[in-house]
Amino acid sequence: MSLMNKSKILVGLVLLIYTLFAVFQFSGHDLLAFNFRSLIFPFVALTYFLSVKEKSMLFILFLIFYSLSELLAMISDVLSYSVDYFLGNSLYILAYLMLFIKICKSISLIHVLKNFKIHLIVLTALNIYIVYVLQVIIDPHVELNYEYFVELVYNIVMLLLLSSSLLNYFYRDNKKSLYLFVGSLCIVFSEVISVAYLYVAKQDLLNFIAVSLALLAFYFFYQQSKLDNEEPINMLID
Repeated sequence: MSLMNKSKILVGLVLLIYTLFAVFQFSGHDLLAFNFRSLIFPFVALTYFLSVKEKSMLFILFLIFYSLSELLAMISDVLSYSVDYFLGNSLYILAYLMLFIKICKSISLIHVLKNFKIHLIVLTALNIYIVYVLQVIIDPHVELNYEYFVELVYNIVMLLLLSSSLLNYFYRDNKKSLYLFVGSLCIVFSEVISVAYLYVAKQDLLNFIAVSLALLAFYFFYQQSKLDNEEPINMLID
């Protein structure tokens, strides 16, 4: 069987698992929905490994860490709460850090500091505000001191990923950087909605939207991984 046929089968499996997740989510079978949700992204990662020839090590690590955190959820019952919470969130943080580093490696820091001063100031202020709002939402629900710290680091890394992807788009102004930015934006929206689902209102629709946005993010990440990073074409006067 050719690699193309294998990747098509895996894409079909991802869509099937996603459909089953949605069906069980809205039919009240939360445990089944939870388990199927945990399988979606590992299969997305497997599709990437089989279908993309020129692989990025940092992107591979992003997929591995993210997938491991998803799979960890399936055995959370046999782990203590503190181990499950810390390990699961740490894997997500590592995943986002790998993607953040990958993006930063393609940007000229000197050029960004010279030409995007206003962008950096606005993004910094916006990120501080969003982190503050998220921590206000989370604070009443955290029981241990380290949980607050983990949530803070998680939110900061997530927003750094979004900011770096936006600056990368300003800098590169090509399809690859656009896909990275849209994917990062979908990830952040997914995480924000997940916070609302976990801490504000346990509504099936919120969880469905969060997972759908995360899957959409992985679609854009997958598409950008097949493109070459062209030279910057949006170079402002230094």
